Amino acid sequence: MTVLARAAGHFGEWLQGRLGPDGPVALVTLACPVLEARVLDEAPDNLNIAAQHNVKKVISEFLDNLGLTAPAAFSFDLDMPLGAGAGASTAALVALARAAGFSGPPETLAKACLRAEGATDPLMFPRPDALLWASREARVLETLPPPPACEIVGGYWGDHIKTDPQDAVFSDISDILNDWRDACFAQDLATVAQLASTSAERCTRLRGPEDPMAELARTLGALGHVRAHTGSARGLIFSPGNIPPNAVSVLNNSGLRVVFSFRTGITT
Repeated sequence: MTVLARAAGHFGEWLQGRLGPDGPVALVTLACPVLEARVLDEAPDNLNIAAQHNVKKVISEFLDNLGLTAPAAFSFDLDMPLGAGAGASTAALVALARAAGFSGPPETLAKACLRAEGATDPLMFPRPDALLWASREARVLETLPPPPACEIVGGYWGDHIKTDPQDAVFSDISDILNDWRDACFAQDLATVAQLASTSAERCTRLRGPEDPMAELARTLGALGHVRAHTGSARGLIFSPGNIPPNAVSVLNNSGLRVVFSFRTGITT
């Protein structure tokens, strides 16, 4: 099998919430270069998501919106499960557009993804974690300094949860955005991690489910923790090279699944 195109996913969000009680749902995605969606020139039937009827309809309309034609034979190969909050659906669409020859601006691709999904991640942009992104509008609200270099160790907790584009029940994060800008500008990882933890904990209190991440952060000496604000992805934040040797086993023993680590931030 040949990989026709690929697109990186993400791993939850550094921040996500409303910008004021009547503001849009906005987020700063957590870029994850080790999770990918790939479009293959063929695949066994059990991998061929593209052959499923409802997916075929979405794909056809998506490519029509972009004026593209699908490859003659293709399928998707995803590193991340659907509903994990790791960008599987957006990354798959971005990879498909690339396989079909898309070469336009990311804003055009974002609007096509929005029409297909109803809510989309900014994975079509070269630096998705340097954007304040309105996911229900496919719109850049602000270009931000990228977060500092760090390492994440995490996995999946609880059920995978498909994003509902009509769901706007999120905590207000407008009060922490100035601190986020300042911390990223200063490359202050400790403050970035604390703000990410604040966003994650607000989300957990409002939306659930309860998870062990705050306690695991204390146990393992992490700077903070992150989550998919819709989805099962959960992670701990460490400065580069400082993930404890027992971190993977501790997370596995605490009930997280498919535990792995990756580097992210300004060096990626």
